[in-house]
Amino acid sequence: MTVDIALAGLTIDTARRNLTAHLQGAAIETPELDARLMIGAVTRLDLTGMIANAERRLTAFEAARLKDFANRRIGGEPVARLLGRKEFWGLDFQLSPATLVPRADTETVVETALDILRTAGDTARLLRIADAGTGSGAILLALLHELPNAFGIGTDISFTALQTARANAARLGLAARATFAASNYLAALSGPFDLIVSNPPYIRSADITTLAAEVRDHDPHRALDGGADGLEAYRVIARQAHDRLTPGGALVVEVGDRQSADVERIMAAAGLVRLRPPKADLSGILRVVTASKLPS
Repeated sequence: MTVDIALAGLTIDTARRNLTAHLQGAAIETPELDARLMIGAVTRLDLTGMIANAERRLTAFEAARLKDFANRRIGGEPVARLLGRKEFWGLDFQLSPATLVPRADTETVVETALDILRTAGDTARLLRIADAGTGSGAILLALLHELPNAFGIGTDISFTALQTARANAARLGLAARATFAASNYLAALSGPFDLIVSNPPYIRSADITTLAAEVRDHDPHRALDGGADGLEAYRVIARQAHDRLTPGGALVVEVGDRQSADVERIMAAAGLVRLRPPKADLSGILRVVTASKLPS
């Protein structure tokens, strides 16, 4: 779907209002926010700058780029993909075609992991963290940002994703405490780790085609496809984590809707014990499952 929206020569304020109206007419869920983000990207102005320069007129280049953004957005491409970046945990992450767009729901993994460490009084000590299937590095780097004495390693089977994660670590000033390795989850790691986190693929293979177009058509399928029952990755990670956690160490994973009980059973079968009840995200979906390795 192509929309003919005239933007050349308009002021930033008028362009924002016109773009918002077009996005709203195309049933885009957050038209005002999306319009602001796209205009900010093409003009290189933050919100304060856009307000201060409300009467500045778009250049021909800016108008053409914004029109391209608008048509791609109306065609179903997420704003984060248009901009090549996404905020997560208050940090700015670059994306690539090989990485998922970090979602607010996934911040529940970070919150839960930090709360477990705080409860144990471990936030100030040296910690070793592993992130299985790191993608953009969002979970691992958010944790390292909060834990100044922690060191972490993120794994992925995609070399492009690993390059993206390394670039994010460098941009966030965390490269000295973060390393990344090609691995099928934890297979290439020896451990021991005090904390293992993961947001693995958990969509059933048959359900991929039913996902929203923004996810189905733009997120990497191998980061979504969890096999026939959506649980394949958890079986692998649970077995690997049992052998690589320190005694008393924690495993914290994101799960899909109505998967928490199944994932807890998988953890138990691998010799791990429930650490906390499943944690709900802001939508009320049980989003995070935790387990621990019993002390010897």
